[in-house]
Formats: sequence, C-alpha cells, structure tokens
Amino acid sequence: MDNIVRTSAMKRAEKKTRAKRRWRGILQNYELYLFLLPAIIYFLLFHYVPMYGVLIAFKEYIPSEGILGSPWVGMEHFTRFFQSYNFWDLIGNTIWLSVFQLVIGFPLPIIVALLLNQMINERYKRFVQTVIYAPHFISVVVLAGMVFVFFSQDGLVNSILGVFGVEPIAFMSQPEWFKPLYIGSGVWQETGWSAIIYLAALSAVSPETHEAATMDGANKFQRILHVDIPAIMPVATILLILSVGNIMNIGFEKAFLLQTPLNQPSAEIIPTYVYKVGLQQAEYSFAAAVGLFNAVLNLILLWSVNRAAKKLSGTGLW
Repeated sequence: MDNIVRTSAMKRAEKKTRAKRRWRGILQNYELYLFLLPAIIYFLLFHYVPMYGVLIAFKEYIPSEGILGSPWVGMEHFTRFFQSYNFWDLIGNTIWLSVFQLVIGFPLPIIVALLLNQMINERYKRFVQTVIYAPHFISVVVLAGMVFVFFSQDGLVNSILGVFGVEPIAFMSQPEWFKPLYIGSGVWQETGWSAIIYLAALSAVSPETHEAATMDGANKFQRILHVDIPAIMPVATILLILSVGNIMNIGFEKAFLLQTPLNQPSAEIIPTYVYKVGLQQAEYSFAAAVGLFNAVLNLILLWSVNRAAKKLSGTGLW
C-alpha cells in the first residue's frame, strides 16, 4: 500500500515539474508565442465562437426568436434526413466522387513529381512545370464554362469524334458522364500544382545518396524506388490522411456549376443539397443537421485514418 501511495505521489510530482518547465519555457520565449496570438484570436473568433450555431440542428429555428429562443426538436432533423428518399443517393454520389477523385488524383502528382525530378534539361523542365501548373489558376467558374463549351453537342470533343464517324454524345445531359467529367477536370486542374510539395520533398534528398546508389549499380528506376519514394513517403502519408479526412467534403462549387436538370441524379451531393435546402428553401435547421452529420463523418474518417497510419508507418497528424 505504501508503495502505491509513494508511486502516485511521485507521478504527481513529475507532472508538476513538467508543468513548471513548460510555463518557464513559455515565459522565456514569450516573444515567439506573441506571434501566435493573432492566429489564435482569428481561429477563436471565426472558427470556434460561431460553433454555438450548431445548436439550430437540434432546434426548429425561427429567425424572429433567434437560436437560443427557438424550440428544441432533438434528433428530428437527423431522422428526417436518414429516412428521406434520396439519402442513399446523396451518400453514394458523394462517396463515389470523393473516392475515385482520391484514387485517381492522389498518386498522379507523385508520379509527375518523380518524372520532373528526373529531367536533366532545366529549360524543358521549367516549361513543363509552367504548363502543368497553369490550370490551377483558372477559377472554378471558368473551368465549368470550359467543360460546357468543350463537351457540348457541337463542342470541340464532339467535333473530333465526328471526324472518326462517332455520333455526337450529350456529355452534359447524361448522368453517367458527370462523374468522369468532374474527376477528369479536377485531375487536369490540380495535378501539376499538387506536385509542388513532392518536388520540394525531393529537393531535400542529398545528391550524394543518388551517387552512392549509382556506384552500387542501381539504375534510374531503382533509385526512384529506393531513394526518392522513401523520401516523400512522410509527406504523402500526411496528405493522404488529410484527403481521406476530407472525403465527404468534396468541392461544392464545381459540382453545383456542372449540374443540369438531366444529370442531377448523379450530380447531387451533400454540399449542393445543403445549399439548396438551407438557402433556397430556407430550411435552416434541417440543412444544419445535414451539414453537421457530414462534418462528424469527416471527423471519424480523419481520426480512423490517422490512427491506422500511425500504427502502420509511424507518421500521423498527432
């Protein structure tokens, strides 16, 4: 018994000592912590304080009564969403787009970065980088307009197909074409830009490591496999965790802009549904409940993937 008491007392003393050291370090370097103050204030004011508005997901929000004055309805809005006729369509469309965008769009920047890193001609390398970076700076509205122009009935794509005797395809009005167009346009726009962070990681690889591998008889592919890829794996793991954690929060703007009345069965996702229900139909509480459900789902995915990555590779967000 005495040993247990002594051990617990020692643990409490160690905690107090660590706390004192922590506060001593903060006081000694207070100038550095002052630099964090604007960011902390920003997140508190614009990200944490407004979170009390989540209460309307559990209330029947009446604007004249305010958030606190509106009556409680508990889980009524969540139950309504789960029992709605289009619940599984919304979940399926959102997951389908997110997963395939991740499966196709995540490895491509890594491949592009590895290929660019192997280019010897610096002039040609800079030209290629400029060309593949440029689409990132096109706004989503312009990109959606380009998709409509190129893939319309009399657009460029159908004109090219007509040369080979293919009948015009109604890309923008057939639901089965929405997902390939959405994912393809996203890959075209973001692959080059996303490769920058991997190029930065590859630039940190010591040239002596490649020289040693060459001296050992490794060819170019073996050097990529055993030198370059391990160097970017920690970065890739972190980005993969963030991507999976955001998998249900796929971009609203492009999905909304590419929607037409004919392709809506494949194009309606949770963010566009929240916008239509919340702002166009003024069902604020119901839209808040759907958005909260989506956010909680993202949080669970982020925590699960981070835990799995930490166990498998030792790299994680926390």
